[in-house]
Amino acid sequence: MGFLSSLGRPGPSGFGSATTAEQATFGLDLVGRTYLVTGSGSGLGKETARVLALRGARVFALARNNSKARQISGEIPGEVVPIGCDLADIKSIQAAIRDIVATEVDFDAFIGNAGVMALPSCVQRNGFELQFFTNHVGHAALINGLIHRLKSNGRVVVLSSAAHEMTYKEGIQFDNLSGSNGYSPWKAYGQSKLCNLLFARYLATRLPISGQTSNAVHPGVIVTPLMRNLNPAMMLSGKLVSPFFMKTVEQGAATQVYVATHPSLAEVNGMYFADCNLKKSSEYGRDMRLAAELWRKTEEIIKAIV
Repeated sequence: MGFLSSLGRPGPSGFGSATTAEQATFGLDLVGRTYLVTGSGSGLGKETARVLALRGARVFALARNNSKARQISGEIPGEVVPIGCDLADIKSIQAAIRDIVATEVDFDAFIGNAGVMALPSCVQRNGFELQFFTNHVGHAALINGLIHRLKSNGRVVVLSSAAHEMTYKEGIQFDNLSGSNGYSPWKAYGQSKLCNLLFARYLATRLPISGQTSNAVHPGVIVTPLMRNLNPAMMLSGKLVSPFFMKTVEQGAATQVYVATHPSLAEVNGMYFADCNLKKSSEYGRDMRLAAELWRKTEEIIKAIV
């Protein structure tokens, strides 16, 4: 447990920065419920899947490929269904959607947890900067492709980040989504996390059934495999300061598990959470005109590459 996290006081929910995913779900019986978690191969996704299964839920654990998904499903006790899904590959996403739909299962929540962070140089996939495509477009394609399998009271939880405040000055560089006309590792990551937040907010206005919800979360700052692209000096610094300033993986998974499962949030829609409590986002993160433009552009991108 990070030293500063341990000092954080609980918020109105009764939880706070020191809360773990197990604590956020303590006393909940999730038997009979089904959840989908992307990025289950490691870090926050694996902990999220583990705790949901611990509470009795069936978990569709999505990882980058079938081999990794099967490995993780074997490491997590409970009913875990392995699904390979590379969110940077539209064909892989479509295959995952087909496999999931074929099970004829309806879901209590989709948790969009997977991501890449701060690539040191611009990498493109399908003509778009990789963080934008993987973190946002991939999740948008997956979630919208499965939305008809969300229960009438189902929830969508999208992992954003406080890093959404570090985006480019335009908020979203719609004229440079390839990154070819200038690239900053952290601003590109911030842009992708802003896209995650705006996607969740806009989806909240378009859910097909009243009673369904869509929210975004900031997990906190945690040393996870997400940091694998940082330079060695930054990685070492992160590991050195993590016991004092960063959350543990168990704490980092708490907010997304809380928002996906807690009964008190059944009617909370289109919001942003941190430390298991409501959080005010940046102005860009509340800009619904920007969200609508992103939604339109994302649909255009997906249609063009399918």
